[in-house]
Amino acid sequence: MSRRADRCLDPKPRGECPGAFRSSRSLASRDRIHEETAMHDHRRLGRELGLFDTDPLIGAGLPYWLPDGAAVRHALEEYIREAERRAGYRHVYSPVLGKRELYEISGHWSHYSDDMFPPMDLGGERFVLRPSLCPHHALIFRSRSRSHRELPLRMAELGGMYRSELSGVLGGLTRVRAIQLNDAHIFCTLEQVADEAGAALEMIRRAHRAMGIVPARYRLSLPGPGGKYVAAPELWRRSTELLTEVLDRSGLPYEAAEGEAAFYGPKIDVQVADAAGRESTLSTVQVDFHQPERFGLHYVGADGARHRPVMVHRSIIGSVERAVAHLIEHHGGTFPAWLAPVQVVVLPVSDAELPDAAALAGRCTGLGLRAEVAGPEHGSLGARVRQARLVPYHVVIGAREAAAGQVALRLRDGRRLEGLPAAEALARIRVLVESHGTALWDTDTDTGTDADAGAGAGTGTGAAGAGGRAGLTAG
Repeated sequence: MSRRADRCLDPKPRGECPGAFRSSRSLASRDRIHEETAMHDHRRLGRELGLFDTDPLIGAGLPYWLPDGAAVRHALEEYIREAERRAGYRHVYSPVLGKRELYEISGHWSHYSDDMFPPMDLGGERFVLRPSLCPHHALIFRSRSRSHRELPLRMAELGGMYRSELSGVLGGLTRVRAIQLNDAHIFCTLEQVADEAGAALEMIRRAHRAMGIVPARYRLSLPGPGGKYVAAPELWRRSTELLTEVLDRSGLPYEAAEGEAAFYGPKIDVQVADAAGRESTLSTVQVDFHQPERFGLHYVGADGARHRPVMVHRSIIGSVERAVAHLIEHHGGTFPAWLAPVQVVVLPVSDAELPDAAALAGRCTGLGLRAEVAGPEHGSLGARVRQARLVPYHVVIGAREAAAGQVALRLRDGRRLEGLPAAEALARIRVLVESHGTALWDTDTDTGTDADAGAGAGTGTGAAGAGGRAGLTAG
């Protein structure tokens, strides 16, 4: 039901408001939205593109990643790790299990146990699969004495966490039981909070631009009546003031929403929407006074006394599963070149050019590009181009190109470039991929969405392409 229908005080049949969908144009628009939503459903596309799948023997909410999906995921994870490294984060690894007492201290057990898997009894001790990484990071901070000179201390991890979701709400990659979270915690002084939270928000904006997605809105998520929240009014007030300051300084439009806060504090949530307008949270920045107090965290200040740090939680791309689900639905399979499972397809015109094609694909691999050869055994050249139409770069090698050491380069949006020396073509492709932008060629303007990123919207799916891939968009 639409929000408009939800607000209606004069119910009509099927819950529609007066005037809702009265015209044939409105009905056509509604049908078009339904068709686009079904067409870009990541659960269908993910399977057709060979990105992920599930098996009842593994269990609901536990998808496995196929090679092409793993390539997308790996590219995304490497991008965020490098972005964090450049921003001064130090990466850690922590176990996915912890004693129940750990989560009693953090507050997760009293506020969040309904979403946690039941404890496992091991040798008289009770362990649980973690629902969050922050308690482990708090203990890493606490593992030795800290000085004010170390702050802000930025700690990041791409780590696993688990949610005991009911079977009825599970689906695809957006609602799963095993989650790989891009998580980080910044331990800092009160005076550093606004700058650190603002810097995290800017990292989110850059990452979204690289992925070619546009947020639906920014939300200041506040506590609401009846929720399980930490009872500390003064801490809530201070946290809310700090996040409000960050949003006001950023100049971003935002809305306040009650009932959306974490149990320990307010959040800035970056919302994305699917083709039907359904929103979900992709990225978040949170200020937390609660857990530093619960874990007894402190640092030695310039005055030689012990002081309590503030903990800023932030996730740039959220869970890898939800991020990839949104990328699938948003791009319809035409991922930005740096995320594409196969970035270069080499197309020999005849069997005679197969050795040259194989050598060129090897050079691509040496440059860090994901490349495949689609030879004549897959059909005519035109058929192979259509089959590989999700691949950003098509390198055609005929007898003339092989003799001259050149390639005929086609872009997946249908553009054909003048013949280029093979080394130059690959070098330019490599620069584009490593720039983590959305421009398809170096003469394009990187506007945040690829020139062909929307080409998948409203189009049907094709048959499996070269190497067994499905095509979605026409070049």
